[in-house]
Amino acid sequence: MSGVFDALLAEIAGVQTTSLVGRIAEIGRGTLRVAGLTEASALGDRVLIRGSGAVLGGEVLRLAREGVTVLPDGSAEGLAIGDAVELVGRAEIAPDDSWIGRIIDPFGKPLDGRALFRGPKPRPLRDAAPAAATRRRLGERLSTSVAVFDTLLPLVRGQRIGLFAGSGVGKSSLLAKFARGVTADVVVIALVGERGRELREFTDRVLGPQGMARSVVVTATSDQSPLIRRRCAWTAMAVAEHFRDQGLHVLFLADSITRFAEAHREVVLAAGEEGNLRGFPPSTSHTIMSLAERAGPGPEGMGDITAVFSVLVAGSDMDEPVADILRGVLDGHVVMDRKIAERGRYPAIDLLRSVSRSLPEAANLAENAMIAEARRLLGAYDRAEMMIQAGLYAKGSDPMVDAAIRVWPALDAFLAEDAADGVEGSFRKLAACLASK
Repeated sequence: MSGVFDALLAEIAGVQTTSLVGRIAEIGRGTLRVAGLTEASALGDRVLIRGSGAVLGGEVLRLAREGVTVLPDGSAEGLAIGDAVELVGRAEIAPDDSWIGRIIDPFGKPLDGRALFRGPKPRPLRDAAPAAATRRRLGERLSTSVAVFDTLLPLVRGQRIGLFAGSGVGKSSLLAKFARGVTADVVVIALVGERGRELREFTDRVLGPQGMARSVVVTATSDQSPLIRRRCAWTAMAVAEHFRDQGLHVLFLADSITRFAEAHREVVLAAGEEGNLRGFPPSTSHTIMSLAERAGPGPEGMGDITAVFSVLVAGSDMDEPVADILRGVLDGHVVMDRKIAERGRYPAIDLLRSVSRSLPEAANLAENAMIAEARRLLGAYDRAEMMIQAGLYAKGSDPMVDAAIRVWPALDAFLAEDAADGVEGSFRKLAACLASK
């Protein structure tokens, strides 16, 4: 019977009977200086700011003898000197198994109009990654329901890949396909800084009942403060770790790490850090890498977190800071090209610029040979495409280009196919495409 009351006991345990209260001593440009909490607060602690008729959340950004600097979650308009600031404590989340199928905010509050209980064990938002020496190797190849990922760009259990794309090229639709089709026990989705109108469209239409039934969606919309948007990714990762620690395989989807990094930039610039990495502060690199390292294979006796991190790249600039940082710590990257999307092929993946570092181990000898042959033919066509389209290529000039021209329509169509028959069926289709050369 104890399990029946676990949720209720967790709620009771989370009630604070006493609180430490400070007072606003100074209101600056976007930040507050609070007196009376210097000895009790720690960096990153949450506070509640009680103004006239309104309650704002906030976070401790800086500690000094004369007071603590607090960044509020919203506008400081209406706040006055002497308003009360209540110390809540360190940033934590208490996930529960009942969160599956639910939409929550970064504080673990429901957004779908139904009651939601906290779990019995709080977790720190910024937990450390598992010790490197204890982690297992990457696991078996996963069925994804997308032909190109079942063959040419395999995804394996515990792998971390980046999805690099501009806006409007089908990134969200591809993430939803993963949420519905990748073999996993639980899917945790972080929607960081999304437009508010897109949440219901994503959960109801793009993700659908099939995907939502095994998912936890954590969202912070674009109009919310950078503190909340940054917290969204950390909360989602903590939820994923909750299920991983039970021995489950978790698929973690983050959309997008760029908006997470931008939110972090706003927060730390307010704290006084300078932006010198093409506008991003030096701490951006560690913040992104520490989030990515929390995903991946778990230690013995635990599950794994297979992660897909999307990155917004303006003008396909793969060398911009966020893309460059993330690409260096992942086990593969997938580049989506606007030109491919404009000609109507989805997912608009540029295979020649994409790589899965699970190869060659994720495929057998025959499959690796097919993958290599497909890449050679697509590469040959890409090098000669301008001449082919202009009518300047003479048939017979290059046997490899001739073969590439014959096979290209079938291969290009294959890259857009769903994988209804699983990995083996996708490789059979790929073999048929290559046979047409």
